[in-house]
Amino acid sequence: MKYMIAGALWLLATVSPAFAQGEVVVSAASSLADVLDDLAGRYARAGGGRILLNLAASNTLARQIAAGAPVDVFVSADGRQVAAVEHWLELGTRVDLLSNTLAVAVPADRPRRLTSMADLAGPGFVRIAIGEPNAVPVGVYAREYLEATGLWDALQPRLVPSGSARLALVAVERGAVDAAIVYRTDLAVAPGAREAYAVPPDAGPRIVYVAAAVDGGPNPAAALRFLAFLQGAEAASVFEAAGFRPLQGSDR
Repeated sequence: MKYMIAGALWLLATVSPAFAQGEVVVSAASSLADVLDDLAGRYARAGGGRILLNLAASNTLARQIAAGAPVDVFVSADGRQVAAVEHWLELGTRVDLLSNTLAVAVPADRPRRLTSMADLAGPGFVRIAIGEPNAVPVGVYAREYLEATGLWDALQPRLVPSGSARLALVAVERGAVDAAIVYRTDLAVAPGAREAYAVPPDAGPRIVYVAAAVDGGPNPAAALRFLAFLQGAEAASVFEAAGFRPLQGSDR
């Protein structure tokens, strides 16, 4: 499997030989980076073909697809971005794939436990990283939760918008912020951060990762095969081990 920097994919496609070799291009939310890298390797070793992961915030990926980027499969961290590019997706392929939960991350050298999200209004949290609350899915989810709990107005002056869930977490690991509101799964791959609080799934926003095949992608048949693989038992086991909750056969 390979990675490609988001934003450069559409340009490099015109000169890369990978597309002629049947490589499947998967544009996916950055919070899925590690688990999709694992699954792409398993898929390739089983003879399914090579997967090229194009990772970024879902809103960035949606803009690329709308601009004509040669993408086979889109995996978004929310349904809004999928709806925004519905015209470019293959009918009948959209599926609610996974669920996640929000958590508060703090620097590993300053570990602490919070009793609730309201503790972020205390004096120890001057700067709090969050995904861009009007565009980046993790930020949109966080804003929904903070508004529902009456905390948005109190915390808004402290919030530092980030371009993706992973960038918010990087800010925590580098000590640039006192905390970040991220996906709980991100903390499993962030040695420089610790979980301070996890929003109970039944109390937080309904986080849904949505996948679909892109209409007119470079390798449409291979795209459908990989999309089916993501919905299968092996992928579900890998997703669960990484902290995600597969929605296939459950509450879509």
